Amino acid sequence: MGKRERRIFTEDFRREAVRLTETNGRTIMQVADDLGIGLSSLTPWKRQYRETDLLAGPHEDTAKELARLRKENEILRQEREILKRAATFFAKEGSR
Repeated sequence: MGKRERRIFTEDFRREAVRLTETNGRTIMQVADDLGIGLSSLTPWKRQYRETDLLAGPHEDTAKELARLRKENEILRQEREILKRAATFFAKEGSR
């Protein structure tokens, strides 16, 4: 039995292989066969890049959006409180 030579794939090749699994509507197995790589290689790459992309997501945009939403939420709370007070005031005025 001959010893199999371990193939080394570049980062670009790995990313492109993962991109193919997500964009062309073909199964992971079909993409792996077309590229001549094993499913046991492609599956972990896909998982790795999915996790990496989630962790490296647009943190700056997310933080800005969160700050904007918190500010908007505070304004809405204040407006709701004003409306509650106005409703109470007019309810008392109407009963006189």
